Amino acid sequence: MSDFILARMLHVAGVVLWIGGVAFVTTVLIPALRNLPEAEQRLEWFERLENRFATQARIVTLLTGLSGFYMLHTLDAWDRYLSAEYWWVHAMTIVWLIFTLVLFVLEPLVLHRLFQKKARQNSTKAFKVIHRMHWLLLGISMLAIVGAVAGSRGVNLFAG
Repeated sequence: MSDFILARMLHVAGVVLWIGGVAFVTTVLIPALRNLPEAEQRLEWFERLENRFATQARIVTLLTGLSGFYMLHTLDAWDRYLSAEYWWVHAMTIVWLIFTLVLFVLEPLVLHRLFQKKARQNSTKAFKVIHRMHWLLLGISMLAIVGAVAGSRGVNLFAG
C-alpha cells in the first residue's frame, strides 16, 4: 500500500469521526440537553459530554489536516487553490481552518468561559445560540464533504 493511499484512508477516517461527531452533537446531544428542565443540569451535561468529544475532535482534526497537507504536497496540487474549479479544496481548507481555530484557540481561551457565563444567565438562549452555530458549522462541513467527493471524481456541482 502506498503512503498516499494510507494518507487518504486516514483523511477520510478523520473526517468521518470529526464531522460525524459534529453531526451527533448538533442533531442529538444539544436537542436532548435543551429539553432538560433544569438549566444547571443542562450545562453540566453539556460540559461533560462535549469536553470528551472536543479531545477526539482535536486529535482527528490534526490527523485530517496533516493527511490533507501530505496529499496536496505529494500531488503537488497547490495550484488548485488558484482555480475556482477546485472550490471544494478551498471549502475543505476553510472548514479545517475554522474548526482548528475554534478547537485550539477560541474554545479554550474564550468560548468555554463565555458559554458558561451566558448559560448561567439565560440557559435557553445560550443553548439556542450554540445550537445555531453547530448547525452552521455542520452545514458548511457537509457542503465541503459533498463537494470534495464529487470534485475528486471530476464532477463540478456548480458547473453550468
